Amino acid sequence: MKIQARTLLIVLMLLVIGLYAGYRFILGEAEVPRSIGKDFHVQIPSNATFDEVVAVLKKEGVVRKETIFRNIAERMAYRQDPMRSGRYKIEPGWSVIQLVRHLRGGEQAPVKVILTTERTLEEVAAKVSRFIEPDSQSLKALFFDEIYLSKIGYNIDNLMSVFIPNTYEVYWNLSPESFMDRMLLEHKNFWKQNNRLAKAKAMGMTPEEVYTLASIVEKETNKEEEKSTIAGLYFNRLKIGMRLQADPTVVFATRDFATKRVTNAHTSFDSPFNTYMYAGLPPGPIAMASITSIDAVLNHDKHNYTYFCAVGDGSGSHAFAEDYDQHLGNVRTYVKNLEARGLR
Repeated sequence: MKIQARTLLIVLMLLVIGLYAGYRFILGEAEVPRSIGKDFHVQIPSNATFDEVVAVLKKEGVVRKETIFRNIAERMAYRQDPMRSGRYKIEPGWSVIQLVRHLRGGEQAPVKVILTTERTLEEVAAKVSRFIEPDSQSLKALFFDEIYLSKIGYNIDNLMSVFIPNTYEVYWNLSPESFMDRMLLEHKNFWKQNNRLAKAKAMGMTPEEVYTLASIVEKETNKEEEKSTIAGLYFNRLKIGMRLQADPTVVFATRDFATKRVTNAHTSFDSPFNTYMYAGLPPGPIAMASITSIDAVLNHDKHNYTYFCAVGDGSGSHAFAEDYDQHLGNVRTYVKNLEARGLR
């Protein structure tokens, strides 16, 4: 009798061990593959159903045993309506329980939105949509929504001045409105720094006007050392009511961004952005202005220059003049330099 009891106990122990081993094997087969690497992320779309989330996880190779995942997800109350969206970092070798707990917790991995010097709102929308869930069309729709723009104190022409080139960490699933809330906050903080607001006020300009002038400077030169000189020159023209006659403004007005040389077709194009035709600043930026260009305007050089032209020697440098006669001499030098290089 004792032998039978002992045998039964051994059989039961072996059965339990076998079941546990089988359970562990199945869970092991269901764990996140180690082959996904250490920097792997999945994106759960907004308003996704549980079945859609499972499909995403299977497609990304995170879930290998769907039945096991579904069973554990149900038991851990992960299933919701809708499911929690976002971008999540997944660790290789996670158990199904760890995976479900992480997704259920909603701890997202942020993305980095990189803004540089995009020319138009359409380009900004296209650029930003590469990093976050909303597509370029939904972003563009907000950028051109006059009711929304009126609420935040901007219009289609000057909205570009909100965007400060930088790298921003945001959540992948933020809405277009939330994205703009972040940009407006960053814009506000930017102008509070380094006495920028006070400097703009001292110049008699708003931040939007400073940004607009900075966008022109941005497109006039790629030489950092010239920016404050060019900014000072344009500020001189504004003070005396002289037209800016800035080539980049007519390039923007005509949207002829591929042009190599401004012609009469550009300067005669009727647009409020045409500073050959209209005095003062254009109604808004002609591109996203870099921080260095903004600061170049705020800290512009004090001089008497009102004219400038390219040197023409291939250096990208410019020659500056205080009057038209001096400017004509610089233009002649420019032409000679082009001829010497076989470009005329």
